[in-house]
Amino acid sequence: MSPVLSVLDLAPIAPGQTARESFAASVALAQAAERSGYRRVWYAEHHNMASIASSATSVLIGHVAEHTSTIRLGAGGIMLPNHSPLVIAEQFGTLGTLFPDRIDLGLGRAPGSDQQTMVALRRDPMSADSFPQDVLELQAYLSGKAVQGVRSVPRPEGVVPLYILGSSLFGAQLAAQLGLPYAFASHFAPDSLHQAVALYRERFQPSEQLAEPYVIAGANVFAAEDHDEAEAQRTVAYRARTRAMLSQGRAGANFTDAEIDAFLASPRGRGLAGMTRYTAVGTPAEVRAYLADFATDAQADELILAHHAHDVADRVRSIELTANAMTAVA
Repeated sequence: MSPVLSVLDLAPIAPGQTARESFAASVALAQAAERSGYRRVWYAEHHNMASIASSATSVLIGHVAEHTSTIRLGAGGIMLPNHSPLVIAEQFGTLGTLFPDRIDLGLGRAPGSDQQTMVALRRDPMSADSFPQDVLELQAYLSGKAVQGVRSVPRPEGVVPLYILGSSLFGAQLAAQLGLPYAFASHFAPDSLHQAVALYRERFQPSEQLAEPYVIAGANVFAAEDHDEAEAQRTVAYRARTRAMLSQGRAGANFTDAEIDAFLASPRGRGLAGMTRYTAVGTPAEVRAYLADFATDAQADELILAHHAHDVADRVRSIELTANAMTAVA
C-alpha cells in the first residue's frame, strides 16, 4: 500500500526573485498538490534567512488557503519556544475558524534562527525547556479550555490537530507520551530517523486525538520525465542551498559552481551533503521505487516531500509526476 503523500514547501526566494514571487509560487505549488491528491502542504518557521519567505508562517498559510479549496495546510512547524502558546492558539484558532477542518499545527522546539535573531525574537534561551508544558497549554487553548482564567479567542471551528516535529529522540518520546502524530525531519537531518521512529512506535500512548501511532517522514524529490534532467535540477538546487548556508542565509554570495563543488567534495562539505541523504531523483518510475522503499524502511505512514527544483514550473511538474507515479501503484 502506498503511503499518504504531502508537500513541504520551503517558500524559497531565489537570487533575483522577490518575496512576492515566492508567495505566488507557494500558491501554485499548493494548487498543484491539491489537483494531484496530496493530503497537506506545510510551511516552516525560519527567521533572518534571505532565501526563505515563510517567517510569518500563519500569515502565509492563510494566504494560500484563500487560493485553494480542499487541501490541508499547516505549519511544519511553528517553533513554539519563540512564542507564547496563547498567541499561537489565537493565530491557529483564527485560521481554523476561517478554514474549518483544513488547518494543521506542527510544533518544534528549535529556534529556527541564529543566536542574534533568537534575542531579537525576545526568546529566552531556556524557553525550550518548557516545550512539553507549552504544548499542553496550547492544546488546552485550542480545545476551548481556560488556562489560569484565560481563553483563546476565537476557538477554531472543528479540530486543529497537533503534530510533534523532531530530528532527535526527544520529539519521539514526547509525541509518544502525548499520543500525537510524529513528523521526523529526515529531509535534512536523517541520522536518527530509524531510532526515533522505533522509540515512538514502542512507547506510543493513545490519546483523544490519536488511537495508534502515526509517522510522517520527510524526503527530498526531483522528478522529471528524463533522468538526466532530474539530476541537473538536483545539482542546481543543492549548489544554491550550499551557497545560502555558506553565506548564513544572506543573498549574493559569489561562490562559483566549481568552488561549491570543491567544497561539497571536502570533509566538511560531505557532512553538509549528507544532510540530504534521503533524496529521490529521476524519472517517475525511479522516484516511485525510491519513495516506496524509503517509506517501508522508515516505517512511515505518510511522506512529506520537499520538491526543490529551482524553477517553479519544474517544482510543479515534480509534484504532479510524483503523485501520478505513486497513485499508479496504490
